[in-house]
Amino acid sequence: MFFKSKNLYIEWSEVTIPWLKIFTIEPYREITDCPSYAIDELWRTVLICEKTLREYYKPDKINIASFGNQLPRVHIHIMARFADDSHFPESMWGERQREGDLILPDRAVFETRLIAALNAANVCS
Repeated sequence: MFFKSKNLYIEWSEVTIPWLKIFTIEPYREITDCPSYAIDELWRTVLICEKTLREYYKPDKINIASFGNQLPRVHIHIMARFADDSHFPESMWGERQREGDLILPDRAVFETRLIAALNAANVCS
């Protein structure tokens, strides 16, 4: 976990692409179980994460998903995808297409930028 607010936290998925996961602090099972303030914060955070991923990593595509089948609580996946990543154009849960040897900019710099963007937008209070 590299960011936490009163209602949610953000983690990295340790894979070969930039992949964030946003979780609600409370273990709501479905998005419609969340109170409106948590839904608002969650979606505003998703949009800021997407924008910051796009600006920093310059991916070919952003994927956003919410399954919760194996972990039945609200969480959103946001993935920066590249035409030469290991699974593209398949989903990251799909069949590997090739060896993906992406050379990406420093993750710590991205985290600093994302936290600054979240704070500037006053999304997470």
